[in-house]
Amino acid sequence: MRRTLVLLAVVSIASAVPVDAAKKKYSHEEYFEHYEGTKTCLTCHEDEAVTFFHSQHYQWTGETPAIVNADGEKLGKKNTINDFCTNPIPAWIGITKNSRGEILSQGCSKCHAGLGKMPSPELSREQLENIDCLICHASGYNRNLYENEDGSLEWKPILWKNQAGLDSVSKRIGNPKRTSCLRCHSGSGGGPNYKRGDIEYELADTDRSYDVHMGTDGGDMACTDCHGGENHRMQGRGVDLMGSDSPERLRCDNGVCHDSEPHAKELINRHSARVDCTVCHIPTFAKADATDMIRDWSTPAYNEAKDKHVATITMAKDVVPEIGWYNGTVWAQLPGVPITTQSDGVVGMVIPQGSLTDPESKLFAFKVHRGRMPVLTEDRWLLPINVEEFFADGDIDGAVREAAHVLYGLEDIDYEWVDVKRYMGIYHGVQPAETALRCLDCHGPDGRLDWAGLGYETDPLAAVLAPSH
Repeated sequence: MRRTLVLLAVVSIASAVPVDAAKKKYSHEEYFEHYEGTKTCLTCHEDEAVTFFHSQHYQWTGETPAIVNADGEKLGKKNTINDFCTNPIPAWIGITKNSRGEILSQGCSKCHAGLGKMPSPELSREQLENIDCLICHASGYNRNLYENEDGSLEWKPILWKNQAGLDSVSKRIGNPKRTSCLRCHSGSGGGPNYKRGDIEYELADTDRSYDVHMGTDGGDMACTDCHGGENHRMQGRGVDLMGSDSPERLRCDNGVCHDSEPHAKELINRHSARVDCTVCHIPTFAKADATDMIRDWSTPAYNEAKDKHVATITMAKDVVPEIGWYNGTVWAQLPGVPITTQSDGVVGMVIPQGSLTDPESKLFAFKVHRGRMPVLTEDRWLLPINVEEFFADGDIDGAVREAAHVLYGLEDIDYEWVDVKRYMGIYHGVQPAETALRCLDCHGPDGRLDWAGLGYETDPLAAVLAPSH
C-alpha cells in the first residue's frame, strides 16, 4: 500500500509541471536529426568554420603586432617555446601511461579545438572537419581520446557510441559559457590554475568579492562579454601570448565600460593616466588555487601517488603581483635565435616594453614565472622538452634530445641549463572599490612598489610631502 501511495504522489507532481517547463528548448534541436561529426555543422556553418580555421584558437599561431622582435612572422604555441610544457609539437597526441597502466597524459591537443589532427596553414575539407565545434558551443559536451581501427588517435565525444545521447548534447548550441573557456584556460600547464594564476575554476560560479565583473551578484559577465569578437577573432591577449587574433588592444578605459576618468576623486583619476586598473584592483592572485611560480626542468621529481615524473615545481597562493611598466608591446625569446640574458643574469622569455619616460606606458600587475630550461651549448638556442615522454620514464635527457630532433632536426646535441623568467599579465579576480588597494599600500613605509626599479628617485608622494628648504 505504501508503494502505491508514493507512486501516485510522484505522478501527481509530474502532471502538475507545465509541459514547456519540463523540457528546455535548444536553438538547434529542429535543425538536424542525428549528429554525425563536424560535417553536420558544416551543412549550415561552413563560412563560420573557415573563419575559425584561420583563428588563433585553431592555428595556434597568429599575427604579431605586439612582439617587437617578431619581424612580421606569425607566432604562437605551435612554433615558440615556453617554460611550462615547452612546445606542443613533440607531444601533440598520444596516450601516456605509468607503470600501473594508468593514463598520465593524452597530449597537448587535449586543449586544441580540433579532433586530433595537427592544424595546417592550408585550408582543406579535412581540416574543416577536424574542427570540434562542440567543445566551445555545446553545453554539457565532453570528449576523450580513442584509438581508431587503423591505429590513429582521435578526440571523440564520450557519447560517440550512444547516438541518442550524442544527438541530445549536440543540439544544446549557444555562445561559449565560462565553463567552456575555463576547461582549457584554467586547466592548462598541468593542473588547476597552474599556468595563468588569475584564471581559476572559481570564476565559473563566484561572487563579486572574488571578481566584481564575473560574480553572479556583481556584473555576472561571461568571458565573451570582454573577449568575444567577430569571425572567431577573440579580443585581448595575455602579455606573454605570441599571436594576436585582433590588432586592437583590449583596455578597461576604452569607453565601452569605463572611461579614462572612472573615479569620483580627481586624485585617483590622475593615477589612472599612468597606473592600470589591475595594480589597485587585483591586490593578489591565485586566491582559490595555488599557481606555478617556478618550474625547474633540470631537476626531475617523482610523484609517487600518481606514479609520474614531473619537473620540480614551486607553487604559491595569494601571490602579490609584481608591478612594472608596459606599453602594450613585448620582447620575446624566439626559437633558433641565441638567448639574450637580462641584467639579472636570467634569460627573459617575455619582457614587457615600457618605462617611466615612455608616455605610452602604464604600470601593470604581473605574475613573473621563473624556470630552468635547456639551451644548446654552442648555438645558444632555447630547447623544448618532450614532456609526455618524460612523465612516464623520468628520462629528462632523452626528452630534451627527442624534442630537439622534432623541433630543430638536430642529433647528438650538447646542451646546458639556464634560468629563465616570463612576465604574464594579471587581469582577473578584480576587486570592488571597497577592497581595492589604498594609498599607503603603495606609498607607505612598507609599500609594495620598488620605486628605484621603476625609474623613480624616490616615492613620488614622499617627494611631494618633503619639507622645502
